[in-house]
Amino acid sequence: MSPYENRLDLTELKTAVDAIRAEIGKIIIGQHPTIDLLLTALLSDGHVLIEGVPGVAKTLMAKLLAKTISVDFSRIQFTPDLMPSDVLGTSIFNPKTTEFEYRRGPIFANIVLIDEINRAPAKTQAALFEVMEERQATNDGITYPLADPFLVLATQNPVEQEGTYRLPEAQLDRFLFKVVVGYPTILEEVNILKGHHERRNLTDAVEAVQPALTADQLRALRAQVHQVHIEDKLLEYIAQLVQNTRSNKSLFLGASPRASVALLNSSKALATLRGRDFVTPEDVQELAAPVLRHRVLLTPEREMEGGTADEVIGQVVHKIDVPR
Repeated sequence: MSPYENRLDLTELKTAVDAIRAEIGKIIIGQHPTIDLLLTALLSDGHVLIEGVPGVAKTLMAKLLAKTISVDFSRIQFTPDLMPSDVLGTSIFNPKTTEFEYRRGPIFANIVLIDEINRAPAKTQAALFEVMEERQATNDGITYPLADPFLVLATQNPVEQEGTYRLPEAQLDRFLFKVVVGYPTILEEVNILKGHHERRNLTDAVEAVQPALTADQLRALRAQVHQVHIEDKLLEYIAQLVQNTRSNKSLFLGASPRASVALLNSSKALATLRGRDFVTPEDVQELAAPVLRHRVLLTPEREMEGGTADEVIGQVVHKIDVPR
């Protein structure tokens, strides 16, 4: 029996999460770990980078998650010719008032889906720095706050490199998670085929997905997540994990303090998804790779050996003593 039996009533959170899972599950077969990470990010108020080969439902998952929340949604297709003004908006002269008026861009929504984020050049990527971190946009010296809640869900294809741009480290650091979407199992793929065979129109099925949460309810659930208990020894554990990436011989670049905060906040959110109002070491370990994999860089030697960031993170987690 844990000394920290739930002091928070997580009934409303469980009801909302179960409803979201059910709505997404009407169309998406499998991918439960990915959906859990998206829900964790939603409760943590953090942005998500979704990586996977074409055809594994990255965009569809993000779109369905947005539909289960009763908030404004916009979608931006990133291309090499996309300009910052296409994302943030621009000032347009109004001949009636003889003044310039700011026309807000598609970034001014509660949930923003950015498709193929690595296809836009550095100038357009830089336009996201302020909005993702400070939740505001500046135009002609005037600052415009973004809507609350505000969540960026971005997709990218790791295989096709022609016509793509590497995301700056400063931008990657602004994503709470990098989620890697893999192929389905054979059984899941058979069920996907059955679903497509029985379903006449995917568009109608997506439109039938119902909102399970309002913006006010989401804010209330996030406030509840903030109250989740975490012991001091677990705070030290998180700090040790992140510190070790900075001195690891296999890594050229370690994780920043923002990674420590991300690991803390997401661990608290994951705990509530598991029905607890306290964090365990297992929560931290489960989220180490999604939080850290895009924030570290391998040394050239380790890359030449065929190593991956996930392997090094796994070694770091294994190396640090688990608090009990």
